[in-house]
Amino acid sequence: MATLNKVTLIGYLGHDPEMRSTAAGDAVAHLAVATTETWKDKASGEKKEATEWHRVVLYRKLAEIAGQYLKKGSLVYLEGRLQTRKWTGKDDIDRYTTEIIADDMRMLGARPATSDTGNEDNASAPAAPQHARQSHARYEYEDDAIPF
Repeated sequence: MATLNKVTLIGYLGHDPEMRSTAAGDAVAHLAVATTETWKDKASGEKKEATEWHRVVLYRKLAEIAGQYLKKGSLVYLEGRLQTRKWTGKDDIDRYTTEIIADDMRMLGARPATSDTGNEDNASAPAAPQHARQSHARYEYEDDAIPF
């Protein structure tokens, strides 16, 4: 039987993308994405909510786009796969981090406002792509491999 490792998220960025690069010079973006579930408590009738934070990693062109257009608070749709990696901390203790390796991203919400001042520079600025997809690839970290 086949297996499936697929994650789909729609959430808000908790901070601006953290940009790095691989040993080969490819861009890497680390995102912290929050998803919030709300429900009504049956016993008390009050509204409850729980926020889950997700570590997301983007590579190459997808990372470049995220670094250029995403900011803290951006609403984003992401698809990818779960991956757990082992790293050694500064205290020489092995640690594990589970993150989402995204291969599809769509920026949701309003586009950035344009100026009505008649400035031609704004008119010629490229619009942010609303959808970006990346081919599947594997990467290794060269830096300290400390999670963001």
